[in-house]
Amino acid sequence: MQLALPFDSSVLGDHDEPQGNACSLIDSESQYQFMGMIGESEGMRKVFELVEKVADSDTTIMIYGESGTGKELIAKAIHQSSYRKKKPFIPINCGAIPESLLESELFGHVKGAFTGATSAKAGKFELGNGGTVFLDEIGDMSADLQVKLLRVLEEREFDRVGGSKTTKVDVRVIAATHRDLEKAVLEGSFREDLFYRLEVIPLTLPPLRERRSDIPRLTASFLQRFNRDKEKSVQGISAEAMEILTGYRWPGNVRELKNMLERLVILNGEGEISARDLPEKVRKKNGGVLLPKVNFSNDGISLNTAVNEFEKALIVQSLEKSKWIKNKAAKLLQLNRTTLVEKIKRHDLHQYS
Repeated sequence: MQLALPFDSSVLGDHDEPQGNACSLIDSESQYQFMGMIGESEGMRKVFELVEKVADSDTTIMIYGESGTGKELIAKAIHQSSYRKKKPFIPINCGAIPESLLESELFGHVKGAFTGATSAKAGKFELGNGGTVFLDEIGDMSADLQVKLLRVLEEREFDRVGGSKTTKVDVRVIAATHRDLEKAVLEGSFREDLFYRLEVIPLTLPPLRERRSDIPRLTASFLQRFNRDKEKSVQGISAEAMEILTGYRWPGNVRELKNMLERLVILNGEGEISARDLPEKVRKKNGGVLLPKVNFSNDGISLNTAVNEFEKALIVQSLEKSKWIKNKAAKLLQLNRTTLVEKIKRHDLHQYS
């Protein structure tokens, strides 16, 4: 299946590297853009390839990924690439709606079903008939609702809350979670039969810290978009600031990067974003994996301090690369695990989540 990739004028152009010393804004179509998402890293290319393969299959898909990685965007890309694209795409966050109301949101209710139900209401599955229903944070769904969702997946039917008439429905279900559902199954908080019914095709979105090569193009895209939307004229970002951004761990992933850049565009308004414009938490050395730069003053520097900072940065790098598995990090540094643990405590290093 060939996908038509629509041009989004907010993306970075077709260049291998930002031109000059800053990350410039380039007005041309990007070969790194896919259905509104930007990515040239290996992890994102694999995601895009999988989307192309499964989009038209109508199979249930489970999207895994940390908060802010773009799970809903991928779900939309799957929908827009399928034969259902002219039908509704209905997202619902299962973790954001109280359990007492979620069943009604999903399946609708009849008049008088509960206090306040003054009229009948169609649920998300009914509204999404023929299209795609995206169930975000599926791991937060109660056990009772899991049973009813399983019925929809297997029988393609449901009853409205308080009703007795069965409604047939034709929807594709895409689910997403930041939780470890296999662990939840073992712990008994998630039904095993529903897990296997949902995870026909698993798709994992990499966190931003594992796709650092995408940060310059994401940054340029967001700057261009916010310049347009906020009527500002920020020209780009300095090389030093970009180095900091690519070294930062981004616990909030792409959403955190986007929100930060929106704030900087509003506050700066014009010119170039410099390193000193970035939030302090982003500039902190232990928030990223940058090796320290040594600047000699006329009075020189303390060798012990410089060596100490260098050691600290190397340890952070090894922990990031090994996803904070200390045994693996110790092997990368050719240290005993106990020695590494002592150094982690001495440098007061903590894993950011």
